[in-house]
Amino acid sequence: MGRARNVKLAAAIAQTGLSQARLAARVVSVAAEHEADELAGVGQSHIAKWVSGVVPEPPGPRILAETLSRSLSRLVTPADIGLTADNEIEPPTWSDDTLTALVTLGSTDMVDIDRRRLLANSVYSVAALALPEDAWFEPALDRARARKPLSSYVVTAQDVEDVREMTAIFSRRDQKRGGRAGRTALVAYLRTDVAELLRGRFPSESTRREMTSAAAELAYLAGWTGFDGGEHAIAQYWLTIATKLAEEAGDAPLAGHALRAMAHQAVDLGHPQQAVRLAEASLSSRRYAHACWRERSLLTVVHARGLAAAGEKKAAVAALLRAEQDLGRASDRDDEPNRVFFYTEASLAHETAATLRDLGDLPGAEAQFTRSVRTRRAQFARTHSVTLGYLGAVQAQQGHLDMACDTWSKALDAMTGVQSERARETVVQMRRSLSPFRNRAGSHAEELDARARSMLNQV
Repeated sequence: MGRARNVKLAAAIAQTGLSQARLAARVVSVAAEHEADELAGVGQSHIAKWVSGVVPEPPGPRILAETLSRSLSRLVTPADIGLTADNEIEPPTWSDDTLTALVTLGSTDMVDIDRRRLLANSVYSVAALALPEDAWFEPALDRARARKPLSSYVVTAQDVEDVREMTAIFSRRDQKRGGRAGRTALVAYLRTDVAELLRGRFPSESTRREMTSAAAELAYLAGWTGFDGGEHAIAQYWLTIATKLAEEAGDAPLAGHALRAMAHQAVDLGHPQQAVRLAEASLSSRRYAHACWRERSLLTVVHARGLAAAGEKKAAVAALLRAEQDLGRASDRDDEPNRVFFYTEASLAHETAATLRDLGDLPGAEAQFTRSVRTRRAQFARTHSVTLGYLGAVQAQQGHLDMACDTWSKALDAMTGVQSERARETVVQMRRSLSPFRNRAGSHAEELDARARSMLNQV
């Protein structure tokens, strides 16, 4: 049986009015911009083969889609031209066109009948954690400035404010209910309304940068909620897009914030060396120096966690001290971005405790987790439940089972209504710790285990 002709691609090429030879020349030009040397020899015969049904090797589909986007003055994704299945996600690359990557990922990161297959086929990529040299990031602003608009809509300051307001709503919902709550609406808004604004015309460079920064923060939140929901491959892709958008906006602190989230994810997934490198990138002079004190502390404490996981005790302790000093300099009078509203004494204590735990200082970790629980505000239910889960685990590790059971009982209370894989994982760990004791009829451990088993179906 022969290959099926790619009618979607043929139709798109026909709409451009270009010959296959002229289209091939444009593909070569776009490939050169992205340093995709493997496409330098594309000619008319390649276009003909792709139309006949041959699927080009990556990054061919993305480069061809971008070339057609420019020729048609509208966004074209690989899926639109039959070169990527709607339920397939390729590992992220820094050279991809940011806007195309945003829409392509957004179209797959939705709840539909193929979502389980999508998640099963998507893999967190350690290789993709390798960052480009600074020389790649530096011209990001110029690359974005040169991007041609794909829509006639003129973006306004009110549009920027609207995106920031929606981001604040989604962010507060995440803190209260967990990453899975409302995530479908967040991604839908990002890939439709926000993507359309990014395609529009900007009356000034400042408006372009403000809108791109607002979009970057929402993409960061899409990544963070994916991470909290346990969808690590998708989270990684969104955080990569967020970093690129932030660089294209010239918003160095926001780029650092997204890299910090990538470092946090790498620590949790057991890749400490990569986490340290990402955290160090988030602390680069331009990203750290222009951040507010609260955000500086957040960047530094995640660096400490990476160092601890990597076994670098002295450096981790020094980073913890620096994080505490930075947060101590924060003031209510500071001009702070909304994205750090959650980072308080309780947050610092939580991350400090996790660092001390990884360093083997269980009493110190217990004291800091307790401090976090004591100072946490009520609206942060998701993180509060995770902190209680971690505190119970540290208490159990020290042989204080009754104390741990009391703490875990409070954790289960706090998880009511929370939809978070990180919270769920603390319940799984809880049941592992309780397994030697769960068969003692009438015991506190047996009762708690039964509650934990029921909670696994809800979180």
